[in-house]
Amino acid sequence: MRRIISGLILGLFLITLAAPTIAHAQVEQPVVRAVMFYSPSCPHCHKVLQEGLPPLVEKYGDQLQIMLIDVTTPGGQELYQAAVRSVPIPEDKRGVPALVVGDTLLVGDVEIPEKLPAIIDAGLAGDGIDWPAIPGLDRAVAQIEAQPTAAEMTSTTSESAQTAAEPQTTPAASEESSGAATLDQVYVRAISEMSITERLALDPMGNAIALVTLTLMVVMLVWALIYWMRTGMLLTEGPRWLTVAIPVLALIGAGVAFYLTFVETTGAEAVCGPVGDCNAVQQSAYAKLFGVVHIGLLGLIGYILILGLWAIQWLSSQTLREKTDWLLPAAVWFGVAFSAYLTFLEPFVIGAVCMWCITSALILTALLYLTYRWRVPAR
Repeated sequence: MRRIISGLILGLFLITLAAPTIAHAQVEQPVVRAVMFYSPSCPHCHKVLQEGLPPLVEKYGDQLQIMLIDVTTPGGQELYQAAVRSVPIPEDKRGVPALVVGDTLLVGDVEIPEKLPAIIDAGLAGDGIDWPAIPGLDRAVAQIEAQPTAAEMTSTTSESAQTAAEPQTTPAASEESSGAATLDQVYVRAISEMSITERLALDPMGNAIALVTLTLMVVMLVWALIYWMRTGMLLTEGPRWLTVAIPVLALIGAGVAFYLTFVETTGAEAVCGPVGDCNAVQQSAYAKLFGVVHIGLLGLIGYILILGLWAIQWLSSQTLREKTDWLLPAAVWFGVAFSAYLTFLEPFVIGAVCMWCITSALILTALLYLTYRWRVPAR
């Protein structure tokens, strides 16, 4: 009996000694750490910060740590340039939002929310993922360590999102500031809450092009109506080169519309130039008519219709041509009117401009002028 009691006492003593180690083992959990570069004036960053990250922060709590780096601050831009060299970030992917987790780079408001959850799960299934090896990031980490935890971030983000009258901002930039912040420090307003001036300021160059295009389209629509009223739609016989120019332009427009249809139906990222943000437009609620028909597909059908009406004029008899010659310019007029509506939405409602869409709008506007100046030469 004495041996049994002694054994029990010894066992309890050993358990007591091991308790801190066991508790420590239970507390220590793998953590995934990532850095996201953003700009306060970037609508894609707004989408990721508002819709993509909060559910992940709520789901993973303290096991997910995402540092936000504002690239418009001197320190933030310095860190981004360091990431460009060390990650590295390819030239065709340089832009925000850009998220670096481990040695993986995610760019855009589609790729980040789609691929990040799987990376987090894989990291937590192992030993976690440490901060990316970006020169100078250690200073930003030291700056951010005193900030709230991920669980606290979620609650404060919800509160700050509801307080539109008291926006929170990132710390003021200084020569030593890294531009680092946590989610609750970044107050991001939805595009719908922005004033027209603020939306136009998101992309001055792209919006300027959209406004010039929209003005040109409105002028051409009014000119076509006046022309129609004065002539009774009696088209004049224009230069013979118009016979070739009209189908060539329509084919180019059909190619643009086909590409946009591919992007919209497959969810692929469009190849965008340095001006505008076509992916934001293609992913908006206005990329479908009545939420069902893709706008790109409508455009493709429209260009095919234009080609068909041109072929009827070119190949049909003189009698049929005289009865139907008004159909082609009328169809193009309605196409320009609808395209003008879409062009208006881009800077004033969506807050982004699609240069593919602008190209299509300009092609339709040119076709409007040409079709009102062309009649099949008498044979």
